[in-house]
Amino acid sequence: MHSVSDTSYYIIIDKSDYELRVYDEEGWYATYQVVFGSNNQGDKMMAGDKKTPIGHYSVLLKKIHSKWGPELLLDYPNKEDSIKFQQRKASHLISKNAKIGNGIAIHGTRPQEEWTVDNNYNWTDGCISLKYSEMKDLYSYINVGTRVTIQP
Repeated sequence: MHSVSDTSYYIIIDKSDYELRVYDEEGWYATYQVVFGSNNQGDKMMAGDKKTPIGHYSVLLKKIHSKWGPELLLDYPNKEDSIKFQQRKASHLISKNAKIGNGIAIHGTRPQEEWTVDNNYNWTDGCISLKYSEMKDLYSYINVGTRVTIQP
């Protein structure tokens, strides 16, 4: 059994499979179907592009959101993201006025909108969304500090 302060879980989010997989020290623990921001599965380039970032993160904060309930805020942008962002600006891939963005989280749908996950309907601004009912489960055992990898 895992203790309350346990961060032995880690999460791998696979954008191409629309899956969030949880692992513990014994291996695979759970899988949840998820959706993202944009149908474009590429890396987040800047604020407002609705893309979900690709990279290595950790859970920064657990909170209850007024619309979709339990939420796990990720530490986006981190140092890796800032470096990629500056390189993209320098290469003129994005505007010199672009902002990096923030507020990327794992959260549920609104209670009546679980169909969005069933239909792989990407609706967030770049966050990862599970069904409202399943997010309550994930939130119950994932703690601040949990490692999260988002891959293409």
